Amino acid sequence: MSIIEAIILGLVQGLTEMLPISSSGHLRVISAFFGWPDPGAAFTAVSQIGTELAVLIYFRNRIWAILSTWTRSLFDKELRRDINARMGWYVIIGTLPIGVLGLLLEEQIDTVFRDLRLIALTLIVFGVILGATDRYTRKHRVLADLTVTRGVTFGLFQCLALIPGVSRSGGTITGGMLMGFKRKDAAEFSFLLAMPAVFASGLYKMTDIGGNEYAGWLATAVGTVVAGVVGYVVVAWLMKFISTHSFMPFVYYRIGLGVLVLTLVSFGVLDPRGGTEERHDKGEIVADASPEPSEEPSPSPSPEPSPSPSLDPATGWEIDPEVGLPVNPESGLHYDPELQMDVSLDPQTGLPVNPLTNEVYDPKERDAAQDGAADGTGGSAGEGTVGGQDGQDGTGQQQGAGQGQEGVPTG
Repeated sequence: MSIIEAIILGLVQGLTEMLPISSSGHLRVISAFFGWPDPGAAFTAVSQIGTELAVLIYFRNRIWAILSTWTRSLFDKELRRDINARMGWYVIIGTLPIGVLGLLLEEQIDTVFRDLRLIALTLIVFGVILGATDRYTRKHRVLADLTVTRGVTFGLFQCLALIPGVSRSGGTITGGMLMGFKRKDAAEFSFLLAMPAVFASGLYKMTDIGGNEYAGWLATAVGTVVAGVVGYVVVAWLMKFISTHSFMPFVYYRIGLGVLVLTLVSFGVLDPRGGTEERHDKGEIVADASPEPSEEPSPSPSPEPSPSPSLDPATGWEIDPEVGLPVNPESGLHYDPELQMDVSLDPQTGLPVNPLTNEVYDPKERDAAQDGAADGTGGSAGEGTVGGQDGQDGTGQQQGAGQGQEGVPTG
């Protein structure tokens, strides 16, 4: 991931995390719009630490009151009735459901849940639910009316945020308004409840940042800082906005975005799973792409033609003659046996894009160069492009082109 991508995705994260429009869904959708690989669940989780630090700063007085009162209430029974002490327990028990389900559904969160069709549907459906709840429920309760049951209910609604497109704040605020809480009180407890889960998820997913993820450490750090700065401005604005306005503008936005994504997917403009394959663990790619043992003998160096020149001998997949790579029938993407992973095509040149370097390359030229280097290596020691320590050239075109010992094929 480039620094420009990290900055843009950090802006998206900071702008959308506090709003009921789903930050994880927007990161996935924006990446698809720009043709970037899916930033992945790890980048999403870690960058959310920045926005939660913004929440920590904005609600610092309330958070300090909760922490100090809750800690002292462990030894002072008189303080256990205080709302700040009780809120400490409500945040703890409300965090348990998402912690358990997050671990149980980790694989689905990283794969199935990131399908653009699912994200678009959840944007629409939960947008409608948010709008109906905001318009038709009686909102009369405040934070002092929290109970254990209501705290757990808040936590269960927060679990919906495991699906990109639902929105962590949108889900918990909807649950709060269904229980009769005012918009501002539901939003405040939603932000407080999110902090333990987001910090825990971000720290847990930090172990995935690195070689096996599209986003590296530098890009993730940049995105997290940008998200934190923008997030502070957004949370300050939102708390003022919902004091006098409804959530309907966000509802209309969610529905419009969801319809747009579904339309683009339906017409083939966006691949619903495009970019997700490029994030997979390289070890998994090697294991999955390795051809199963065949009953037929392995191809010999003899110049005999293969039974079906239009099929890749290793995978059995049909080769695209224009690109020179086989097409993965499961993902619909081109598969590069040299890189051992699926690759997408550059829309301008029609050539593959190396997902590790983001550079366009021509597989035919690469293979031709490799074939030229290995041409004639199966013959005698002096034939083709072979090299020796004494620089003998045999009948090859370049003297001493090989790097091995005399008579040993290179490549």
